[in-house]
Amino acid sequence: MAYGTRAAGHRPVVDLADRRALERWRPAEPAVVAEARRLKEAALLDFGLTESVVASWIYAKCPHQIPTTAVETAAVVAGGDGSCPLLYNPEFFVRLGLEGVKFVLFHEARHLVHRHLFADPELRADPVFTLAAEVSINHVALVRLGRTELPQIDGRPTGVDPREIHEDYVADLTAQGLDPLGYDDFVETDMTVFTELRRMSQPPVPAASCVHLTDPGTAGGDQETIDEVVSSSLLNSLLAARRGHPGAERELLDLMDRTDGTSEHASRVWGRLGAGVLRGETPRTRKVDWWQRWLVDVLASKLREGERLVYPKKRGALLAALGHDPMLSRRGPVRDKVLVIAYDTSGSMPDGVVSWLTELVGAIDGVVAHWLSFDAVVMPFRPGERSETGVPPDGVWGKVYGGGGTSFQAVADYVEGRTAVDGDHFEEIPDAVVMLTDGYAPHITPAEPDKWIWLITAGGDDWPDHHTPPMACHRVTTGDR
Repeated sequence: MAYGTRAAGHRPVVDLADRRALERWRPAEPAVVAEARRLKEAALLDFGLTESVVASWIYAKCPHQIPTTAVETAAVVAGGDGSCPLLYNPEFFVRLGLEGVKFVLFHEARHLVHRHLFADPELRADPVFTLAAEVSINHVALVRLGRTELPQIDGRPTGVDPREIHEDYVADLTAQGLDPLGYDDFVETDMTVFTELRRMSQPPVPAASCVHLTDPGTAGGDQETIDEVVSSSLLNSLLAARRGHPGAERELLDLMDRTDGTSEHASRVWGRLGAGVLRGETPRTRKVDWWQRWLVDVLASKLREGERLVYPKKRGALLAALGHDPMLSRRGPVRDKVLVIAYDTSGSMPDGVVSWLTELVGAIDGVVAHWLSFDAVVMPFRPGERSETGVPPDGVWGKVYGGGGTSFQAVADYVEGRTAVDGDHFEEIPDAVVMLTDGYAPHITPAEPDKWIWLITAGGDDWPDHHTPPMACHRVTTGDR
């Protein structure tokens, strides 16, 4: 995915997957690189605080952010190895300035989201859809970043101007005797732009190819990597929204309004995330897995960011010089959150539920997950391992043999540190405990019931819902998602 335009068919001068070669290729002056890095960091900080939580999460998943003149503008390379480095031309960034850099980085992040939500190969091969994506993404960038025009270099805009495209569309349809849409209706959804451009007698196509929209092998457009990075970023943004981050909620609602229902694939993506809870609607796919939406919401409240105590060196030195006692300040997240997921294996657990929960937990940043199976005893495992617990290599749940009976107390005793498994005690303090069970076992009252989340399979006993004190409890669907 790369910003801007360049001659069609032009290939990268070095292998975009070779980080060392990228850094060595015609390096810019050190002062230029330092200034470009400062602008990039300032832009990403603004995204996280105010302007785009989704973009902030996407770039947080780009472990390598490389200044290089091997690209003319900027590129997010989604490679087949699962990595997703950000490449940026330092001279280009310095010429753009901070506001221009923010626009370019937002544009690139939005392209990844667009590629994730609209993954149909036939659609993406349509040159009119190529232009529609540029129009839609740049319109959103202008609105979200509070701009009235595209960034310019040497008096020329650096991308596709959505208002100019709309003017061409109006002129074309008027000449045909057709009624064109006004600008606001024209850009209402991503697919509206595409549909309206196809009404033109001569739909426009880009005069030059954007690297991010040419052959996927050219700019690292590996779909699996894109799906993994964007899906994880959307989930973390959704969790932030449910924790009360107003910017995250506004951005996700806007993104859903523009894309949900415009394609079957996009609606499935939002449905799997359980994001419909943000606007109180069921997804247009008509498949309602309320327990998924409920669980995302509850987990967000349990895994809320905390604070850690730090010693402010500069302020501490000043206080000491003035004769005051040193003090600690609160700053940042307290630590990785600890999540325990326990599967009741005394009965048949639904593979679709187990798989979805495994993917959900694996996509949440800042969480250390501990997986348990239990019947009358507790048996820790790692998803995907082949062991005595019967969990096969592909991570799909297999039945645990032996034991017999069911004991919720065995889980509570283990996670609360009273009993050991194979001589090892559980020494962490969980922030949340998820129990997937049919509910049929003697009732318990955990030491911290507000941390426990019960998922009750079909036909099970939902006693935790009316226990004293009550605990978070919801029935789950037992079919595959």
